Amino acid sequence: MRAEIKNRIEQIRQGKVPAGYKKTKQGISPAEWTGMSVKDCLCRVEKPVQVEPETLYTQIGIRSHGNGIFYKEPVTGCALKNKSVFWIEPDCFILNIVFAWEQAVGRTTKAEKGMIGSHRFPMYRPIEDRVDIDYLVYYFLTPRGTNILEEASPGGAGRNRTLGQERFLKSTILLPPIAEQQKIAKILMTQDRVIALREKLLAEKLRQKQYLMQVLLTGKKRLPGYKGKWKTIRFGEVFSFGSTNSFSRQFMVSDGDGIHNIHYGDILTKYGEILDARITKLPVLMKEAGEKIKDFISDGDIVIADTAEDLTAGKVIEVQHAGTQKIAAGMHTMWCTPKRGYFAPGWLGFYMNSMHFHRQLIPYMAGIKVMAISKTNIVKTHLLVPSIDEQCAIVTILTCADREIELLKKGLEQERRKKKALMQLLLSGIVRVKP
Repeated sequence: MRAEIKNRIEQIRQGKVPAGYKKTKQGISPAEWTGMSVKDCLCRVEKPVQVEPETLYTQIGIRSHGNGIFYKEPVTGCALKNKSVFWIEPDCFILNIVFAWEQAVGRTTKAEKGMIGSHRFPMYRPIEDRVDIDYLVYYFLTPRGTNILEEASPGGAGRNRTLGQERFLKSTILLPPIAEQQKIAKILMTQDRVIALREKLLAEKLRQKQYLMQVLLTGKKRLPGYKGKWKTIRFGEVFSFGSTNSFSRQFMVSDGDGIHNIHYGDILTKYGEILDARITKLPVLMKEAGEKIKDFISDGDIVIADTAEDLTAGKVIEVQHAGTQKIAAGMHTMWCTPKRGYFAPGWLGFYMNSMHFHRQLIPYMAGIKVMAISKTNIVKTHLLVPSIDEQCAIVTILTCADREIELLKKGLEQERRKKKALMQLLLSGIVRVKP
């Protein structure tokens, strides 16, 4: 970042107005940017649909946080009943009045022509090219733009915060010249394409890993040089259960004098197949008076989430590199220690999270809103196991895939941070662009 821009940012932080800038109700902005009410740059577009009972119609919706338009399943005109609906017109600014405060905004394209929306999705076209639609969408994702949407949506949370359209139209937005708007929008759209490409690469790598797990962990594909027959082993033959705990309190401590807790929620949402205790931050517990924990998890032990709100119950982590850390199994988990010599490090973490193994658990899932798997039922399952050498080879391949996935995730996060920085600098006018 150039020294000139850093100096400008520092001046604005201190409440000073840099040369070539002005102070407005919306904040400090370039002197040539114009404050304009929404109604002076946008006009409402509304073309009612004459609904035919037997005709199929596709309705649109808008995701929050600027995540765009989506399409609902087609329905007949009869299913719409007396609902008032309007044709979606291309090249319009559109928002969801129920969740506008949550940045449910977007732009329509030719792809939505012929689709319909209800009164909850008002559309607006620019007046005399005073505003670029793409620029406007990005603007309403900034703090300045979000403040406008929130102030025009009084009330409590959720559906009680409906956008007051008259109030919204009277709101003032700061606009650069149209050519600068278009250049800013182009830069941000380019960054969005970079992010979309990163997301596509990550999704493809995740699919590749799932395929590798499906074929390598079942023996459908064998690695070169391995021909021995795989063994089928009953769960109860090779695992013993350790004790789990119901802790009353959980918080971080600075002196390290605590017990690390593996909770079922963390297994489901934070950790992968292998939990490397050297680099993974685990919640730290302080025991209440009278609480006793005798047993701690060792390398190679597995912890199973025995409860979940869906069929992800049964997800497993294998603990590695525990060292001298005191790690205990917490609420709604099963802690199992395998017999030594049966499994290579990492094999259980990958194998027991495969669909091949998970399919055995599904018939034993019990519950309505919350699904659970019991010790009594999990011992009825079995494991398919190759030689230790072949396990090691398969684990190496899947571990490499995990590293690639982690690198892609980090790259994606960097691009998202870059977009956020670009929006902060360009849409505030701190950094100017030449049309």
